[in-house]
Amino acid sequence: MFFEHIFDKTLAQSSYLVGCQASGEAIVIDAQRDTDVYLDIAKKNNLKITHIIETHIHADFLAGSRELAAVTGAKLYLSDEGGEDWQYEFAHEGLRDGDVIRVGNLTFKVMHTPGHTPESISFLLTDHPATDEPVMVFTGDFVFVGDIGRPDLLEKAAGIAGTKEEGAHQMFASLKKFADLPEFVQVWSGHGAGSACGKALGAVPSSTVGYELVRNWAFKYGEDENAFTNELLEGQPEPPKYFAMMKKLNKVDRPLLVEVPKHPKLSVDEFIAAYNKGIKIIDTRNKLEYNKGFVPVSLNIQGTNSFATWMGWQMNYKEQFILIADENAFEDLTRKLMRIGMDNIYGFFTSVNDLPLELQKADIVSVEEFEQIAKSGDAQVIDVRNESEYKAGHVEGAVNLFYGTIQDDLDKVSKDREVVIYCQAGDRAAIAQSVLHRNGFNVKTFSGSMKEWKAAGKPVVQ
Repeated sequence: MFFEHIFDKTLAQSSYLVGCQASGEAIVIDAQRDTDVYLDIAKKNNLKITHIIETHIHADFLAGSRELAAVTGAKLYLSDEGGEDWQYEFAHEGLRDGDVIRVGNLTFKVMHTPGHTPESISFLLTDHPATDEPVMVFTGDFVFVGDIGRPDLLEKAAGIAGTKEEGAHQMFASLKKFADLPEFVQVWSGHGAGSACGKALGAVPSSTVGYELVRNWAFKYGEDENAFTNELLEGQPEPPKYFAMMKKLNKVDRPLLVEVPKHPKLSVDEFIAAYNKGIKIIDTRNKLEYNKGFVPVSLNIQGTNSFATWMGWQMNYKEQFILIADENAFEDLTRKLMRIGMDNIYGFFTSVNDLPLELQKADIVSVEEFEQIAKSGDAQVIDVRNESEYKAGHVEGAVNLFYGTIQDDLDKVSKDREVVIYCQAGDRAAIAQSVLHRNGFNVKTFSGSMKEWKAAGKPVVQ
C-alpha cells in the first residue's frame, strides 16, 4: 500500500492519496482545487488515479474532486446519504452506508457518520495483502484528533435554521459507531489545528481509535447526551463568511478550473486606471511595511498562511480586486485564493513607491501610549478578536467588534471620540485598521495587541 497525507497549512485541510502498488491504482480523498499536487505524487510513484472520493459537502474550501476527475478520467464517488436536500447536483457514483470501493488490493468501506453534516461519510480502509482487519479510517470532519466536527455550521454559515440540535443528536449516535471500531485503527481526519471546523483540534496529524476514546473530550459523557450537546455547541468559533459560498459551490454544477491561472502584472498606468474605477486594492505586504506607506482605501490582508481565510471574511465573490505583492508570491497567493474559489483577481502590482499617489501612514501606538489612552476613558477601545477570545480576557473598557464583520458594524464605531484597536498579535488589527481607515475613520492601532500587553504584565478583565 502507498499512502501520502497532503496538508494545506493555509486552511489546515488534509487530503490523501492512497494506492495499491500491485495494481498501480490510486484513490484521492477530499482533493484540494489545485490538483497538480496529486498528479505529481501519482507520477513519481508509478500510480494512476482511478478513484476520487469525498467525505461530505465541504464548507471551508472548494473541493477539487471534479477538476481532478476531469484531468484523470477517474470515477467520482460521493455520498447519497442525508436525504434529498443534501445531494450533490452533478454526475457521480453514489455511496451509501456499507458500500465498498475496491482499489486494487485495498478496500474502502463506507460508514454513514452524520453530525457535522447529514450526508457525512467516513471510509474504513483494509489493506488485504497484509490483513483482513481494517487499518485506517478517514473521518473527514467527523472525528478530529482531540475534537469532533461542529454541527452548527449549517445554521451559522448557510443560514439553515434548527439544524445544529439535530446535528448534535446525529453526532452523538455516530460516535457510537466510531467507538465500536478496533482500537488499533489509525484515524486520519479532514483538518488539523487552525481549522474553524472545530474548536479544539489537535496539532498532531493522526491518531488511533483507542487514543481518541481516552483523550477526545467527546467520549467523556457516556450516555448523557444533553451534557454532550451543551459542550459541543458551546464556544464554537465564528465561521468565516465565505463558508456559505463553499457549501453552495461544492454541491452544484459549476465551471471547472483545471490549471493554476496566471494573472497579469499591472503597469503603473493600468493600476491607476483600475484604482480610479474603484477596483478594490488588497495590499498583502507585512503590516510593518504597510504601516509605513499604503495606497489610500487599500486593505492590508497579509499574505500569510491565514490569507485565504482573511480574504474570505472581507471580500465577496462578485467584486474584482488587485493584489499588491512581491512577484515571487504571485503563484502562491493565486493558489491560496483558488482553494476557496476566489478567482476574480484583476491583476498584481509590486511596488507602491512607484505610484503617483500620496501614500498614507498608519497611526501605531506603543504599549505605554495604549495604556494611557485606555485609562483615560476618553477613547473608544475596540477588541477585534472573536467573542470567545474577548470573554477569556480583554483590556478593561474595551468593546468587542470582530474584525471579520467590522464592516457591518461601522455604526458602532465612534465618530466623536478617538478610536484605538487591538487583537491578539496585531495581524487582525491590521485588517480592521485598514477597513476603518477605508471608511473614513481616524483610528490608532496597538499593533503589539494582547500578546505584548500580557508580556508587559498589564491587567486583563473577563
